[in-house]
Amino acid sequence: TSHHGGYSHNAVVHALQKCGIRHIDTAKRYGCESLLQKAIKESDVKREDLWITTKLWHSDYGYENTKKACLESCERLGIEYLDLYLMHWPDAHVLGKSNREVRAETWRAMEELYEKGLCKSIGVSNFLISHLEQLKEDCVITPHVNQVEYHPFQRPQELVDYCKSRDIVFEGYCPLAKGEALTHPAIIQMAKKYGRTPAQICIRWSIQNGIVTIPKSTKAERIEENCKVFDFTIAEDDVGILNGMHDGRHVSWDPSLI
Repeated sequence: TSHHGGYSHNAVVHALQKCGIRHIDTAKRYGCESLLQKAIKESDVKREDLWITTKLWHSDYGYENTKKACLESCERLGIEYLDLYLMHWPDAHVLGKSNREVRAETWRAMEELYEKGLCKSIGVSNFLISHLEQLKEDCVITPHVNQVEYHPFQRPQELVDYCKSRDIVFEGYCPLAKGEALTHPAIIQMAKKYGRTPAQICIRWSIQNGIVTIPKSTKAERIEENCKVFDFTIAEDDVGILNGMHDGRHVSWDPSLI
């Protein structure tokens, strides 16, 4: 789910009831945690069968603020624990303190939340190698996950390899490049070749590259389409073509300046 019209109650219920989806990825910043509580209840899916991820926005960074924000997110979601809690962004925006200091202080609170079982896993989002290296020096627990923009035009392979070498699960968001990938001639051609849609090609490519892939949609039929990617394989040569489309563009935020 996301902000700016990125939430649909009916779509979430449909995803849970009809599509077998069990991972919900949201964030405080999206403003729909309490709406998700209603959708989860209506779906009748048991809490223990769900994997719920939410994110800590930088306005709540800092040791005490982080713990408070986590409890508030749980309350809005109507749950007693999070499966995964992520620091949303590497920039802390705190006067008089460096980003590194605030990230370390925040991460120490995240470690505590993990040790207490309030968060079953903890991680980061939009962190680059430099940010992860600092965290490694300043803290104890390695992030379990790094969630980063990933699509044919933004394939940060060095970061993927770094995360893999440290057992950090790499999750990719914006797999369709906010729709930009769906109109690319080579992707359209490949979709025809495999008898699939351009969206299915992008999602399947991401999965074949070993990425935990997080598409989103507010339309039930699109959610179904996004799920139908496990009954075909893209040939190695075609994966190579898609890999070669990387041009470094971001359709979301660019953390390289932080």
